[in-house]
Amino acid sequence: MEVVRVFLCVLSVFVALVSDRFVVLAFFSQSLDSDFTFTLPAGRKECFYQTMKKDASLEIEYQVLDGAGLDVDFFISSPSGQVLFSDYHKSDGVHTIETEDGDYMFCFDNTFSSVSEKLIFFELILDNMETDEDPDDWKEYVHGTDILDMKLEDIMDTINNVKARLGKSLQIQTVLRAFEARDRNLQESNYDRVNFWSIVNVIGMMLISAVQVYLVRSLFEDKRKIRT
Repeated sequence: MEVVRVFLCVLSVFVALVSDRFVVLAFFSQSLDSDFTFTLPAGRKECFYQTMKKDASLEIEYQVLDGAGLDVDFFISSPSGQVLFSDYHKSDGVHTIETEDGDYMFCFDNTFSSVSEKLIFFELILDNMETDEDPDDWKEYVHGTDILDMKLEDIMDTINNVKARLGKSLQIQTVLRAFEARDRNLQESNYDRVNFWSIVNVIGMMLISAVQVYLVRSLFEDKRKIRT
């Protein structure tokens, strides 16, 4: 029984330490990247807003995945209403802004097209966004670090390094998926066009062949009346 009690005590200490580490990891797992895909109807303009803080960084990347021409107008304005960047009839674009306090507005404009809707993908990457929590608050969750072979600071540096690399990999994969979706939509559109015009050509050839046969037969017909 004494051995069982000792084992349970050691297990409880281990669980407490692990739970503390999970609390620390939860703080560092917050993500400031987001992406969105939406359909922009013909003749419409859609705007989005992002609240930013001073001395932060906002990066926005967009792509037109589907729609006639694969183009759209885009602009982004500061909290004061000043237009910072504007693109016209572009299929994709990347813009980075050093921000100040306030709401930034970015819009996608399809008013120049009266027929075709557009499928648009965009991704936001926010850097240097301070949180309300003190970066040193995680230290109050740590107990018994003297029993660890590796310093907790080294562990957190490693975690931050892995997190940054994983975030970059996720961003690249998202962009590649967007490129793949746009290429697939373009190929499917070309496939439909080739089939349509192939059918039109076949029907035209059949009509022309029928007309030629009729004209040739009419040349050899004897329309003179035979008297008996």
